[in-house]
Amino acid sequence: MGTKEFQCGGHESALLDCSSASERNTCSPGTAVSLTCSEPVRLVGGESRCEGDLEVKHQGEWRPVVSSSSPWTLKEAAVACKELDCGSAFPVGGRKESSERDVWGISSDCLQSGSLTECAESDSSPYVVRLNCADLLLQPSISVSSSMYGVSGAQQQGFQVFRGFSISCSIQPQYPGGSFLLRSSTHNYTQPAVNHSAHFLFPAAEPAHQGNYSCIYHVLVRSHSLSSESRLLSVTVSGELSVHRKRIMSVSHL
Repeated sequence: MGTKEFQCGGHESALLDCSSASERNTCSPGTAVSLTCSEPVRLVGGESRCEGDLEVKHQGEWRPVVSSSSPWTLKEAAVACKELDCGSAFPVGGRKESSERDVWGISSDCLQSGSLTECAESDSSPYVVRLNCADLLLQPSISVSSSMYGVSGAQQQGFQVFRGFSISCSIQPQYPGGSFLLRSSTHNYTQPAVNHSAHFLFPAAEPAHQGNYSCIYHVLVRSHSLSSESRLLSVTVSGELSVHRKRIMSVSHL
């Protein structure tokens, strides 16, 4: 049994359509096929995977990227950020090294119709493209809890609550800070994010509280505003209890 290294560009219909770099007979009997995959585009030297010097792997070689024609704008940077699965792009920067080195020159015109690897041409330059991309924000979570005779009720489909209630917004940690906007059909409420969450308290269920609610998370990243919205939470005020004279709210998720 042998091991074989394949170099695939991603457009092949079968593994054997990929070019092979090497083959050697070192595989032990019974060993299953294993694959190691890597993207041909990366950012290096930044504080996260979505910022740093842009490098492309082309013809089996990793090299920094330079603009081979007109300077890149946000439009070209957005293509690279999309290939990196890093969301939106910030203004493009650059860096100059002490001497020239082998780079991949990529023209802005080519990027309008092609990918980074398709547009790469061998070149030499002391300059490299530096990108800042923003991670796509995850979707916030929205939940409701209520106090019924002093007992907190859990979030359920069609759950009815008595007395006061609260709606909580939360998001997985990606960036520090930010704020939550709790938006309903008639009102907006804002709170800063504390430990990536916020809690909106409503002491009593009133008809004005009826409607659809969603949590919108806002955060400022390198002077760039990002936001993400949760699913809807439908709140309906269904009447009053004749004995306890407390309004009932039915809660459901859309």
